[in-house]
Amino acid sequence: MIMQNHKATGKKGELAAREFLVKNNYEILDTNWRFKKAEIDIIAKDLSEDVLVFFEVKTRTYDYYGNPEDFVTERKKQLMLDAASRYMEKINYDWAIRFDIIGILWKDDNNVVIRHYKDAFFM
Repeated sequence: MIMQNHKATGKKGELAAREFLVKNNYEILDTNWRFKKAEIDIIAKDLSEDVLVFFEVKTRTYDYYGNPEDFVTERKKQLMLDAASRYMEKINYDWAIRFDIIGILWKDDNNVVIRHYKDAFFM
């Protein structure tokens, strides 16, 4: 039951992140894109800057141990870099990219905080 709740929270968070991005001038290109052991939650184009952006979305229902975005590990960053490289090859893209994190604290349906961190880590 705990795993189902965790997955459901993650899915709700990813949906909220997509809605947030669309409202903020992003075009969603792909979601839950996988390459080997890596998954990129959202791939979007920042229409205001003409940049391809790879998003990691972290959703939590509590912040006792830190904010959701604090849980993006170095290993996850490396996996995202590898997957992003493969995605760029696949679509023949060689322009500006960025890696962002969206942290969502979802205490309940009336108390949701979305934080967007642009350029959250570097290659």
